[in-house]
Amino acid sequence: MTPRALQYGRCLFLGLFLTLPAHAEENINPEMAQAEYEAANQDAMKAALTGPTDIAISDQGYLHLPEGMAYIPKTQTQRLLQAIDGHGDSSVEGAVIPQSDDESWMMLVSYEKAGFIRDDDAKEWDPDGMLDNLKQGTEAANEARRQRGIPELEVLGWAEVPAYDANQHQLRWSASAREKGSSNSNYTINYKTLALGREGYIGMNLITDMENVNHLKPMASQLIAAVNYNEGKRYSDFSEDTDQVAEYGLAALVAGVAAKKLGFFALAAGFLAKFAKVIFIALAAGGATLGKLFRRK
Repeated sequence: MTPRALQYGRCLFLGLFLTLPAHAEENINPEMAQAEYEAANQDAMKAALTGPTDIAISDQGYLHLPEGMAYIPKTQTQRLLQAIDGHGDSSVEGAVIPQSDDESWMMLVSYEKAGFIRDDDAKEWDPDGMLDNLKQGTEAANEARRQRGIPELEVLGWAEVPAYDANQHQLRWSASAREKGSSNSNYTINYKTLALGREGYIGMNLITDMENVNHLKPMASQLIAAVNYNEGKRYSDFSEDTDQVAEYGLAALVAGVAAKKLGFFALAAGFLAKFAKVIFIALAAGGATLGKLFRRK
C-alpha cells in the first residue's frame, strides 16, 4: 500500500474513534484507549493486502479484491473495531478501504451463519412496512444506547429501497439515519449488499454519507459481484433434507440486520462531515496529503 493510502486508512479509523462521545464507556482511560487505537491501527496497516488478489471469507468463499483497493484482515479489523467502541462486531471478516486519497469510504465485510434464508417473500414485500419495522427496531435499541451513553438514533427513510436479484441471490438496501434531534442534513448512510449462500450470507456494509452514496453505488455493486461462494456453499447447493433453514425471510432480514448494525455504525455518525477537522487536529504534521483532504472537505 502506498504511504498516502496507509495514512488515509489511519485517518479513516481515527475519525471513527474521535467521534465517540467521551462517556460512551464508563471508566475508560482516554490515553490508554488512544494508545490502543494507535497500536491497532499500525497493526492493521502492516497487515493490509492490496488488490488485485483473492481474499478468503470465512470457510464460505472469496472476494476478488480489485486493483486500487486494500483489505485489512479479520484479526486486525476486529482489534480496530474493539478499539473504536469496546465491543466491535464478531461477524466482521475484514475491511476494504480505497488506496486513493480522493475517496472517503469504508466497506466492512462480514459473514453471518444464519442458515438458509428462503427468498419467497421478496416477491410481495412492502417497503413501507419494512421501513416501519426498521424504525421500531431502532427505537427499541435506543434504550441500550442510552444506558451506554451513546447518542440515540432515528431512521429517516430509505436511501435505496430494498431490492432482491433472484438470479444472483443478492440483496441490497440503504437506510439513512442520524442522531436523534440532529439538524444535520448530510446523513450517515449504510449501503448494505448481501450475497446469500447455503448456510448464511456474506454482507458488505458501505459507510459513507448522503453526498457521496450515489456515485459509490457502482463500486458497491462491483464488490458484491466479486464475491464467489465455494462449491457446495452456494445458495443453489441447499438440501432440504440436511440443511438448517433460517426462521426468518428476507424482509425480516432487512429490518433485523439494519437495526442491529446501525447500533454500531451510529458511532460513525457525523464522521464524514467532520473528517477534515478530525484529521487536521489529530495529524497536523501529516503534510501535503492532509492539506489536500482538509481543503477538499
